[in-house]
Amino acid sequence: MIKQVCVYCSSSNAVAQSFFVAAEKLGELLAQQDYTLVYGGGHVGLMGAVARAVHAHGGKVIGVIPEALRAKEVAYLAADELIITRDLRERKAAMQARAQAFITLPGGFGTLEEVMEIITLKQLGFHSAPIVILNTENYYQPLLDFFEHVFRHRFAKPEHRELYHVVPTPEEALARLKDYQPVVVPDKW
Repeated sequence: MIKQVCVYCSSSNAVAQSFFVAAEKLGELLAQQDYTLVYGGGHVGLMGAVARAVHAHGGKVIGVIPEALRAKEVAYLAADELIITRDLRERKAAMQARAQAFITLPGGFGTLEEVMEIITLKQLGFHSAPIVILNTENYYQPLLDFFEHVFRHRFAKPEHRELYHVVPTPEEALARLKDYQPVVVPDKW
C-alpha cells in the first residue's frame, strides 16, 4: 500500500512559473489524498513549492538533505521530519527506503540522475514501485525521445517502457498511483 511518495524535482528558483504551479498542485493533491511527501529536503525551487503545498493542505513532509546543503541554509526546516545525510548517495538511499512510489517533476542534472537511478533499480528487480514522470509542458520530451533511441538500438528492451509512466498533469500522476499494478518485465539479460 502506498503511503509515502518520493518526489524528485528542481531546486532552482529561476524556472518558469508553470513548473511551480504543477509542483504546488502535486503537493496539494498528495496532502488531500493522504500521502506523505518524501523529497530532497530543500526550501528552494520546486522542492520548496511542493513541500509548502503539502503543508498548506494539511499533509506530512519528510525531507532528506545532505549536511553540506543543510549547512548552506537551503533546508526546509518546517519539515515534519528532516533527515540529514552525509552525502547525495546516502540521501538517495534514504529517500528510496522511505517511499513506496516515485514521481519526477521537471529538474536539472540532479533530478535526472535520481530518476535514472530509480528506473535502473526497477529494471534490475531491486523494487517494483510505480515511477511516474510528470511531463509538465513536455519538459521531458527530449529525454523520452532519447529513451526511444535506446530502445531502437537495443540498449534496453522495448518492454522496459513499462518501468515508468509519463503523464502531463499532477492529477494524472496521482491517478497512476491509485491504479498501479506491478508489471513483470523481462530480465535485462
